[in-house]
Amino acid sequence: QVQLVESGGGLVQAGGSLRLSCAASGRTFSGYTMGWFRQAPGKEREFVAAISRTGGSTSYAHSVKGRSTISRDNAKNTVYLQMNSLKPEDTAVYYCAVETRWAAVVRDAAEYDYWGQGTQVTVSS
Repeated sequence: QVQLVESGGGLVQAGGSLRLSCAASGRTFSGYTMGWFRQAPGKEREFVAAISRTGGSTSYAHSVKGRSTISRDNAKNTVYLQMNSLKPEDTAVYYCAVETRWAAVVRDAAEYDYWGQGTQVTVSS
């Protein structure tokens, strides 16, 4: 059974930081792209960041670029999202996901095969 478990969300003031973690189990994901997405109330799920299997290639949404860093530890089957200078508009449920078919980093949620349950991030003004 493949399982992705996110953690690290919470309530933070604007300007603060959070580090999200996503631990994968049931399968080794070191050979696959991993990504972070988010969904705010009343909005569609949107791409946040993704990282290639080796960590050598990353991609960020314009809205978080320069404020966020995605990284991974394949030995721990874990991907991280460090978010700094948080803004109220970053408030959302954050999901991690795994994409198993493409060698390149992809930003389309429809291409991802496995999803976690999400972790809530709330940024107060």
